[in-house]
Amino acid sequence: MAMNNTNNLVRYRATGRRKEAVASVQLIPGEGAILVNKRRLEDYFLRETDRIIVKQPLTVTNCLNKYNIIANIKGGGYSGQAGALRLAIARALSSIDEDIKKILRKNGFLTRDPRMKERKKYGQKGARKRFQWTKR
Repeated sequence: MAMNNTNNLVRYRATGRRKEAVASVQLIPGEGAILVNKRRLEDYFLRETDRIIVKQPLTVTNCLNKYNIIANIKGGGYSGQAGALRLAIARALSSIDEDIKKILRKNGFLTRDPRMKERKKYGQKGARKRFQWTKR
């Protein structure tokens, strides 16, 4: 969804989710700076794998140095947040052009990963693990 700002910049907004993490993204035409929760990408995601995951939709579509990204992320851990941010960036890019959307769909970046943590059951130690049985 394209939104016009008061200073005539076109912004593309999208939301992505993964596990417990929720990421909202704004794509603004620019030189390729990525801000996550008002910090640079390198300062927020310390692991190189998380940074690679976030940049995947941009590298596949050759948009790495075309858009500035402002992202806000809440909840989850770092890997879940990286997955949520990747989905949000892919959704924002897909709203720009139909050809970009086809590329992202083919690479699987527009598919939301539905896997969530299974809840702990009563009378058990965890979701699947049980207490040790004793004969008495």
